[in-house]
Parts: sequence; C-alpha cells; structure tokens
Amino acid sequence: MNLLKNYKKGQSAWCYLLIAPMLIGFCVFTIYPICWALRYSFYEYNGIDATFIGLDNFVRLFTRDPGYWEALVNTFLLTFGKLLIELPLALLLAVLLNNSLKGNGIFRTIFFMPNIISTAIMGLIFFFIFDTANGFVNNVLLEWGIINVPINWFGEKWTAMAVIAMVSIWQGFGINMLFFLSGIQGIPKDLYECASLDGANKWQTFIHITIPMLAPVMQVVLMLAMIGTMQTTDLVLVLTNGQPAGKTEVIMTYIFKYFFNYGGGNSIPQYGYATAGSIVLAVILGIFTAIYLKITKKGTQIY
Repeated sequence: MNLLKNYKKGQSAWCYLLIAPMLIGFCVFTIYPICWALRYSFYEYNGIDATFIGLDNFVRLFTRDPGYWEALVNTFLLTFGKLLIELPLALLLAVLLNNSLKGNGIFRTIFFMPNIISTAIMGLIFFFIFDTANGFVNNVLLEWGIINVPINWFGEKWTAMAVIAMVSIWQGFGINMLFFLSGIQGIPKDLYECASLDGANKWQTFIHITIPMLAPVMQVVLMLAMIGTMQTTDLVLVLTNGQPAGKTEVIMTYIFKYFFNYGGGNSIPQYGYATAGSIVLAVILGIFTAIYLKITKKGTQIY
C-alpha cells in the first residue's frame, strides 16, 4: 500500500515538473502583463513618472475620445466585410481541391503561400500596386480605358478600406482553406454514398451533408478569423497608417500609436491611456466571443 502511494506521489511530481515550464511562461508572459496593464490603466504613466489618476483614463475614453470608437467601428466593418468574402472563397476552394484533380498539391501550396509572407512586405507590395502615380492597377485601368484619371486609392476612406480588406483576404484565405479541407476529408464517405443511392445531386449533398458536418470546424475557423482580423496592426500601418485623416484607423493601430507615440503628435508616450483602451477592448472582445460561442453552440453540440 505504501509502495502504491509513493508511486502515485512520484507520478504526480513528474506531472508537475513537466507542466512547470509552461506554467512559468504563462505567468511571466501572460498573467504579469495583464496585471501590469490593469495597474497602470489607473495611472498617467509615460514610462518614467507614474501619477495615480483613478478612472480618468476610462472617463476620457468614453466621453472625450470619439477616435477610439471610430477605430473600433472600422475594425468591425473590416472584420465582417472581409469574412463575408474570405470564408466562402476558402470553402469553395477546399471543396474543389478535395476532388482528385491533377496538380492539387501545387494549388494548395500556391494558395497557402500568402499566409507565410511577412505582412509588412505584403503591405509594401500592395502599396506600390495601388500607388496613384505609377501603380499597376491604375496603369491597367487607364490602358483599358476604364478610367480617365488615376484613382487615389488611399485618398478616400472606403477605397482605402477596400484595399486593406483585399490584402487581408489574400493573406488569410489559404489557411482557412486548409482548415476546411481537413474537415471535409474527415467526413465519412458512407454518407455521400448513401445520399447518392437516394438520388441526391452534388449540390444537395453539399447543403445537407458537407455544410452540417463542417459545423464544428466552421465555428472554430470563424472565431479564429474574427479574432485575427480584429488584431490587424502592421498591415494597416504599412498600407495607410490610418490615413486619410485617421479614417482607416483600426483599434489596434489606434492603441499602438498612443502606447509608442507613433505618429500621434504627442511629445511622450501615454502608456496609462493605451492600457485603459486595451482593457476596454479586451472586455468588448470577451463579451463578443461569449455571445458568439453561445449562439453557435446549438448548431454544433449534436456533433
């Protein structure tokens, strides 16, 4: 009996030892930064001097800073506008590549390639493609006679937002395609064979078998895609830097500029205010995620 107890204690000690590096990393790189942010959101802090100001940062955020909320609205518009195109495109390509077509492996690699390219490099490439004076897009449109004068793609909010969404879609659809492809290949073939025997065509099997069986995968893919898009920072900084007049600012670039005094016109960084904005954003995203999981739970729990 004592031998068994000693054995269990030894096993428990090994388990704690194995998870210790992960727990230490979690505490150092996650818990501590969260506590740091919570503390300094109540301070006017510039990295050197910290003055306790209570809830003033939050009062300023909710009553005197419309730019924060405009950036948040832009973030949601970019997220939902992008996903309305990206996810159907990824699903369509996954269905096509699931068939035994020649060169499937090559196409999968090509479609996935944008996902591994540096976002900064991608932003620079598309910045020059849509450049007003010598951009490839304007030159083609002028050559074909579609436009008479070059379009200033980054001079208006909605054209600039469209370019950002286009680049983001090009970057992200490949990984979502692989997720969908993996889910489709996990669907039992017997279901399709039974549907074929019952006289169902390809469209009917797609609607009544593929889509329902992909519900758990879709739930995860959609949530990851939304969170990933809401964290967009470097792409917007490289393409527009929030221009024109801050109209294409998204929430992460807005917070980033206050935290690092990047193009904000301030003499010193505003760490306290930036962390207050981050906390409010975290609460909003937490509520949004909880609602999303609650809504989608009914559609996936039977699987």
